[in-house]
Amino acid sequence: MTPLRIAERLGEDFLAQALHRDYHHLPAAVEATGLLTWDALNSILASHRLEPPRLRLNRGGETLPTLATSAPEVTRRHVVWHRLHPTPLHTQLADGASLALDSADELHQPLGEVAEELERLFRTRFQTNVYASWTATEGFGCHWDTHDVVVIQLDGAKRWRIYGPTRPYPLHRDTDEPAAPTGKPVADLVLRPGDLLYVPRGWWHSVSADQGVRSLHVTFGAQPHTPTDLLYWVCDRLVAHCEFRTDLPLLSSPEAQAAFLAGVRKLVVEQLDDPHLIARYVEHQDGQALGRMAPSLPHLNGVPADHRLRVRMTTARAVLTLEEDAVHLAAAGSAYEFAPAAGPALQALVTGGEHTLGKLANAAGVSVDDIASLVRELVEGQAVAITGTAR
Repeated sequence: MTPLRIAERLGEDFLAQALHRDYHHLPAAVEATGLLTWDALNSILASHRLEPPRLRLNRGGETLPTLATSAPEVTRRHVVWHRLHPTPLHTQLADGASLALDSADELHQPLGEVAEELERLFRTRFQTNVYASWTATEGFGCHWDTHDVVVIQLDGAKRWRIYGPTRPYPLHRDTDEPAAPTGKPVADLVLRPGDLLYVPRGWWHSVSADQGVRSLHVTFGAQPHTPTDLLYWVCDRLVAHCEFRTDLPLLSSPEAQAAFLAGVRKLVVEQLDDPHLIARYVEHQDGQALGRMAPSLPHLNGVPADHRLRVRMTTARAVLTLEEDAVHLAAAGSAYEFAPAAGPALQALVTGGEHTLGKLANAAGVSVDDIASLVRELVEGQAVAITGTAR
């Protein structure tokens, strides 16, 4: 599947005008045909043991009990799992329930590729959920999400009533619960196949298949990063200082406690005075992001120097730094240093997609043996996976 070029579809003004600020609706923005079909969804449901809450049915804002559509079975190893039964599943869906499948990007490669494309653009983790509905009954009621959402309508039609936030930027762990919205929605949209919709965190919305046709859509939810996350990271860095490892002066005089806090404040302010602090935080988070890990069987003892062997990065957020005397790569929680000649091959890998060892060797102007050695180190660090052999 070719990349959707999400940045191009969202438009050049999206990051400056809409991101975290306003909803954004783009009719017929993408070719959704190859992302997820009904046949592919049937295959996923039939071939995986999808325990709740990963697979669940919702109606009127309530989650239906697991036994409404499945029955427990015990394997010969005494493992209990819930076997999905199609007939009660069909009955519940026809009676107004909506089907939700979480983390579908881990089960269907085309969705995983779109999630990686979004992660490369937004520099944060995305989770992909699939929703299917057949009636005008709302599966989840009027609600808000703790993350920004990018929606792609895959089949049929879905009505979205968007009300906007009642509490700015609410969190999963927050001090107050947002009040329910009142009045008319700020937008009343009907999404059709290929439509793209962005909804910021905290914006209330209600969704229903009330157009007389079934609906299948996918949502890509972005992990938020807040000042709280930044300060946690700063505090982790400050542990290098003795002042952040010492015991709090709980029993000392008020004057001693004030002096202690002054020393702590000085260290924190020094960090926050750095104008590049957020950029360094993003670079650190990108280098630590594990991405979508994949084994490289059957290659247990290294990477053979086969020019046809296909490889790809396991993370979309690798950080590559090119210097005159060395190339540095931070990916999937590990840091690497290579000779400058490795730069073109690493640039190709970081850009995304599959690459053969032969093409990487040609890009870098080195031998396939040298590329196999480089890839071997990245496979051992789980930053690269072997995906097959080109014909």
